[in-house]
Amino acid sequence: MKGLWFTRRAIALHVVIVIVVPTFAALCIWQIHRAMAGNDLSWAYVFEWPFFAGYAIFMWWRFVHDVGEVPPQPARAAAVAPGRGEADEAVPPADPDPTESPHDRESDPEAADRAAYNRYLRELAAQDKPKQWR
Repeated sequence: MKGLWFTRRAIALHVVIVIVVPTFAALCIWQIHRAMAGNDLSWAYVFEWPFFAGYAIFMWWRFVHDVGEVPPQPARAAAVAPGRGEADEAVPPADPDPTESPHDRESDPEAADRAAYNRYLRELAAQDKPKQWR
């Protein structure tokens, strides 16, 4: 439970809610006084400020308890071949595009650049870690 309420993100949310809710309450009280003095438009604000405060509390609760989805981790190979690093192990060999014929690959001068870029993207995906706001 401590990890949920005392992360940097949660503490920042606590500070925001401690500032926002009393401010909205003060604005509601101010609008009540204006409405009682004859400003008919202020009656709308009398009901809006508590709604905003309630919504802020609702969102604070959701954000504090938001764990996020953790994507499944790919299975690692049992052993690393000699001379190969961990990054090499996680990247599968470049597969040719099945929609291209070998003739198309030979005549396309950008095919090597595209294949290198695709290898780079696979390396990034293999190193990717789950993103969380914690």
